[in-house]
Amino acid sequence: MAQKHPMAHQPPRKPVPKKPGAKASTVITITGIGIVSLLVVGACAAQDDYEEVGADCVNLDNQLPDGSYEVVDEDYCDDDGTVRYHGSHGAYGWYYGGTRTGTRVGRGTTVRPSDVGIVSRGKGTVIQRGGFGGRGSSGS
Repeated sequence: MAQKHPMAHQPPRKPVPKKPGAKASTVITITGIGIVSLLVVGACAAQDDYEEVGADCVNLDNQLPDGSYEVVDEDYCDDDGTVRYHGSHGAYGWYYGGTRTGTRVGRGTTVRPSDVGIVSRGKGTVIQRGGFGGRGSSGS
């Protein structure tokens, strides 16, 4: 007697039906992950572009022979960064960037940069927030 193959008597398998919407939910999940990834990368890139500059309040009427200025108390400088006259002692204003050595600062500028964050070196007061168009100021 001839032997029959063991699979000969089994009916053909039916394909397992897929859950409705399974493909769509996979696409939505993958798309969502992609969007979140782009937002995270974009936020990190924006933070890397942020630049901060230190500022010192100086007596602008008394430039020293080496081109530096004497740093004075921040209370002499206006909140809005403009030059303020304080009695007969001279004009006081913010000096941005530069190199500070002791009570002197030089190699900077009196021109206020517009696209960076500015923080006073004395008290750490935020003079201007960073980013494009950041012109806000705060007092000490």
